[in-house]
Amino acid sequence: MAEHKVVVIGAGMAGLVSALQLANAGLQVTVVDKAAGPGGKIRQLMPNGLPVDSGPTVFTMRWVFDQIMSSVGTQLESEVLIHPLKVLARHFWEDGSQLDLYADPERSLDAVAQFAGNAEAKRFTQFCQTARQVYDALEGPFIKSPSPTMAQMMSSLGPRGLATLASIGPMRNLWNSLGRHFTDPRMRQLFARYATYCGSSPWEAPATLMLIAQVEMDGVWAVEGGMHALAACLMRLGQKRGVNYVFNSECERIELLQGKVSGVRLAKGDSLRADSVVFNGDIAALRKGLLGPSLTQAVAGKVQPRSLSAVTWSMYADTQAFALDRHNVFFRNNYASEFEDIFMHGKLPTQPTVYVCAQDRGTGQLPPGAERLLCLVNAPARGDKRMSEDELLSCAQSSQALMAASGLHLKLESSASCIRTTPQDFHQLFPATGGALYGQATHGWMAAFARSNARSQMPGLYLAGGSVHPGPGVPMAAMSGQLAAAALMADLGLTNPSRKTATSGGTLTH
Repeated sequence: MAEHKVVVIGAGMAGLVSALQLANAGLQVTVVDKAAGPGGKIRQLMPNGLPVDSGPTVFTMRWVFDQIMSSVGTQLESEVLIHPLKVLARHFWEDGSQLDLYADPERSLDAVAQFAGNAEAKRFTQFCQTARQVYDALEGPFIKSPSPTMAQMMSSLGPRGLATLASIGPMRNLWNSLGRHFTDPRMRQLFARYATYCGSSPWEAPATLMLIAQVEMDGVWAVEGGMHALAACLMRLGQKRGVNYVFNSECERIELLQGKVSGVRLAKGDSLRADSVVFNGDIAALRKGLLGPSLTQAVAGKVQPRSLSAVTWSMYADTQAFALDRHNVFFRNNYASEFEDIFMHGKLPTQPTVYVCAQDRGTGQLPPGAERLLCLVNAPARGDKRMSEDELLSCAQSSQALMAASGLHLKLESSASCIRTTPQDFHQLFPATGGALYGQATHGWMAAFARSNARSQMPGLYLAGGSVHPGPGVPMAAMSGQLAAAALMADLGLTNPSRKTATSGGTLTH
């Protein structure tokens, strides 16, 4: 099958993984992307000429990348430098309280006891046990399954798994479920935030998303050179196996011949023949006909609500000796208003939570003076509509006031020290999304089953990325790339060396 030509549209995480594994199996692979380099949402901006990770910043589920590297005959540590973080995240509240969660469970337990009392610490232990059970129950039949359905998952869970789901009340939303675990509203708020990892509201997301807490407790790492180094690594490995990367080349159309994929046409006029195409982009672009009117029905299922977007500030700033760690979250007292503003009123939150990634911290000595920061607040995915400068300015001022209430005052050297990205900007980067960064929102118990799998309705077209199963996030997108490669090779009758690791249960080390 060496003559079988594959074009991968999009050099995001899923596209890079698909290309690597397909080339490793001997197929001829070309990756095209309108950007100047690899990464997709994993991108760097250059305030003051310094690289700041301005997309995903949290590296978890490293076993996914251990498997990917193993499938192509190498090891993660041989390709990138990663450092385990002792502090998973540092949390601040308006009342001046602060809580660190640690990689060491005993340290976290002690910290919670000092923060909220011994009784809440006991409840925290019980919550951790439940989150572990939920993750263990769903990892095989849902996360790693190529195309999970409710019926298949229920039959695969077994009595213990079914009992675990029954115990959390899967029909409950995450916020209400957490209310059964914690009495301190700050603890409830902290773990409700994990719904935003899927671009969702804690008041609409299913209780099963508590498993994301377990993902972080299994370990968080810092990648030397930033998350972009991971994308560069996958491209380098692909190049060694013959992948051809074509950047600064937007795909204008997926071409068809006799009802099957036959190639792609680039905006600059070139055409590339293809026997198969892997689309690593948001499926909304297909549904809206941006890749050709014949592909509007290529993705099955109903259109789901958009996930969260964001306003971000990539900056080089002096933190005035404030005690940040690598990952920091600043909370308001009124958490519900943020999601009411975004999902009910379609506007920027007047009381946003602020996430700050201090990219020079967490792995060594504190940086003197200015340092690289990414500040992020959640936003509605309405980047295809007008968002006024006054609204954006008000959001920035509210965010600054929240950080200042905890003692963090950011000092910029000049306007060049900060680069802002809005939902409109994300909409331009990722067409048809309105700036949504996580595909569809995971609202309701059945929402996760509404995602498309790797096979589209068009012969020869395969889907990968955060808008398809298993969902958003760097490791999940990487898994979708594995699943797309596995589906393509299975359809060709090839044995995919990564198929077992992409879909099988058990024998995993976390």
